[in-house]
Amino acid sequence: MSEAVQTVRAARPRKPAAGRGWRPYPAYRDSGIEWLGRVPGHWTVTPLKVASLLNPETLPEDTDPNFEFVYLDISNVDGLGRIIDLAPTVFATAPSRARRRVRSGDTVFSTVRTYLRAIAFVADSGANLVASTGFAVVRATRSSDPRFLAWYLQSDPFVQAVMAHSEGIGYPAINPSTLGRLPVLLPDLAEQRAITAFLDRETARIDALVEKKRRLIELLCEKRQAVITRAVTRGLDPNVPMTDSGIEWLGRVPAHWDVWRGKAIFTESDERSPSGDEELLTVSHITGVTSRSEKTVYMFEAETTEGYKLCRPGDLAINTMWAWMGALGIAPRLGIVSPSYNVYQPHDQRGVWYFDYLLRTPAFIAEINRWSEGVWKSRLRLYPEAFLEMRMPVPPPEERTAIVATLDNRLQPEQRLMDAMDRSIDVLREHRQALITAAVTGQIDVRNEVPA
Repeated sequence: MSEAVQTVRAARPRKPAAGRGWRPYPAYRDSGIEWLGRVPGHWTVTPLKVASLLNPETLPEDTDPNFEFVYLDISNVDGLGRIIDLAPTVFATAPSRARRRVRSGDTVFSTVRTYLRAIAFVADSGANLVASTGFAVVRATRSSDPRFLAWYLQSDPFVQAVMAHSEGIGYPAINPSTLGRLPVLLPDLAEQRAITAFLDRETARIDALVEKKRRLIELLCEKRQAVITRAVTRGLDPNVPMTDSGIEWLGRVPAHWDVWRGKAIFTESDERSPSGDEELLTVSHITGVTSRSEKTVYMFEAETTEGYKLCRPGDLAINTMWAWMGALGIAPRLGIVSPSYNVYQPHDQRGVWYFDYLLRTPAFIAEINRWSEGVWKSRLRLYPEAFLEMRMPVPPPEERTAIVATLDNRLQPEQRLMDAMDRSIDVLREHRQALITAAVTGQIDVRNEVPA
């Protein structure tokens, strides 16, 4: 058995629990593809290049520099296949990878880092939509319904097959010819449309429930951030005398606080691990600095972590590529981080977790964006010379410690509730994905499903 087949079979999801009349098809046959297994007897197995046109239109190098279009990058597709935060540009200033033209009814499929699942059906492309070459643009032929094809491309077996056939370390990718040879399952057009209607309806129900939970989390986060922001910029005593900080984003602060540049608080550290045997840490805008083993991370690890940066307890680690999102935090333990991160040692360890709260407030993250360099928001970088010039409030050490203790205690109930909501969203998304896979691979027969 090939390594690719083993990878796909190992990742094959379980079928969703029977319910609401979802039953298997009456007859199955061997698909002839080991990782697909048995499929409904009347379905056709065909290469993707037969069911679709791949990358049918490309902007030439001599395109008019003033040609206006909307650019679609991998970061513009969320985990539910929605296209977000698009921005207009012109050919002269667009990234060199902005080349693939997209039409209404196309599906964009990330061929680089496919594990991110940047896969989206484009219902309305607008006048000029151009995707990155990190996508394959998939246009259905007459044998396939565009929406069904989009659902199939999101199924677990197909995504896992693409990942198994991708090559490269760090940014694995599949080439178009290999992608075109991967198999697609096709019932007749009427059945494709019935499956599409079923998935449109059922996923909309799940998505609506997820959105309600996400909105509750957002409200809790807003409340949490308001509590944090007030504590780290105003202190705990509402009656303390205040003074103008001289910083626009900060405003007034307690009169006895200092306002220092980053270099008066931190020193950049470039200490390297000679062996790379220390615990590997990751830095997230959601959880700060945590052990990589505690998180679901899809990036391939380097062959060796020798020479990675040491990060000691109390050090500040900043993910240079994602600082604009707030990917930074204080390290809770000894470990190593990517050489592309920046590590800063505090001059005073007392109350150092105050800075974990302060530097991740929305106001300070906005300030990070102002100091960062780069043309595109998703490509902004916060370099050490900029961070060390940024100004921030600094309470006395004992007050920093008191603020941290108060916030840790005050925020626990909201954090427990948010964690529970996050877990329930994960369960709903897993069910959503299992339902898509079951329907488009023929594990369940939904031809007679009617709206409830």
